[in-house]
Amino acid sequence: MTDSWTSPWTCPFCPLLCSTAGVRPGPQLAPAGGSCRRAAGGLARFADTPSAATPRVAGRAATLDEAVAEAARLLAAAGQPLFGGLGTDVAGARALYPLACATGAICDAAGGAVLFEGVRAQQDRGGFTTTIAEVATRADLLLRITPDTDASPADDVRDLLDRCGEPGPELLALPVEAGDLFDTLALLAALAEGRGAVRARAPAALVEVADRLRAARYAVLVYETRRLPAHGGLAIEALQRTVAALNRSTRAAALGLGGGDGAYTVNQVFTWLSGLPLRSRAGPAGLEHEPLRFDARRLLADGAADVLLWLSSFGVLPVPAEAAGVPRIVIGHPEQAASDADDGDAVFIPVSTPGIGSAGHLFRADGSVVLPLRPLYDDTLPTAADVLRRITQALPQGHS
Repeated sequence: MTDSWTSPWTCPFCPLLCSTAGVRPGPQLAPAGGSCRRAAGGLARFADTPSAATPRVAGRAATLDEAVAEAARLLAAAGQPLFGGLGTDVAGARALYPLACATGAICDAAGGAVLFEGVRAQQDRGGFTTTIAEVATRADLLLRITPDTDASPADDVRDLLDRCGEPGPELLALPVEAGDLFDTLALLAALAEGRGAVRARAPAALVEVADRLRAARYAVLVYETRRLPAHGGLAIEALQRTVAALNRSTRAAALGLGGGDGAYTVNQVFTWLSGLPLRSRAGPAGLEHEPLRFDARRLLADGAADVLLWLSSFGVLPVPAEAAGVPRIVIGHPEQAASDADDGDAVFIPVSTPGIGSAGHLFRADGSVVLPLRPLYDDTLPTAADVLRRITQALPQGHS
């Protein structure tokens, strides 16, 4: 046992990237303190000894060199590769981008649909955002934006409150009028703007929430991207209208919680490397960004992708059902092999998880902070970045 087991450890298994008191070794790793469900569930997939998993090609054991060569062959022969999952860290994303450019691949995260609701709202309207540190030290009121009427905080919001300590900001739930989040947010924005005619006909519970927001020193409207309804970007734009109105007389901001499993990190890295977020392609027409057309599930369902590279370093990310019959290259957690390593056209390469067997960096949900991940032990598995660089180097001349 080394000191790293009991030293503070940054958990990579949720977008908040919380620091814990340490990790307890054993046949299944576990948090040494605290009760975080994400940390406990993520650590349970690992033991205190490195994995002995090996690559597989078409259902048989293979060497790393053989798996890399087959992956490069599949990508070189593809007309339109698709890179999905994207569960990796900063180094993995930096290695993935040149491979995508060399092969003309389209890239979309496993949670791409909900991730892009926030991205598109930011592209179209902009907005007022904040950081977790600001929420913890300055906010006095949190309004939880959710399409349901459950007043109890969900996991991400509860974890955020835990980060704030005691006494922390007060938590309110948005009273959703007639089950319609969009109408409720439109009314809330009008109330925040002080429209008397709307106030006279608005539900009393919503009027009370608007009054509380206007009286707060620093209110934060917090939402979980994965719980937004279809076309959730419109809801984000509406809540930003409320924030803008509040900022005329007090201080307010919005905070979206999402982008875990590396999705937000890869989006940040691709944006700084290319100037464009995910759902983009470096193809014959140059850089293309098509947030609707380049949806991974849509491409697979339409038969528009002829090979899938799936990346899942932090745990098992299920490959979409629409990928059935598509040759695939899976680079990920050893448990991913259970469903993805035995197809006739599949390549599976197990890789180390940043923060467990290798070092790394991830962007936090608030987008302004990148945190280092310190390993618990030295892994025997390669990192995703190492594997991706090797595949790029193995491509035939003319592809790289």
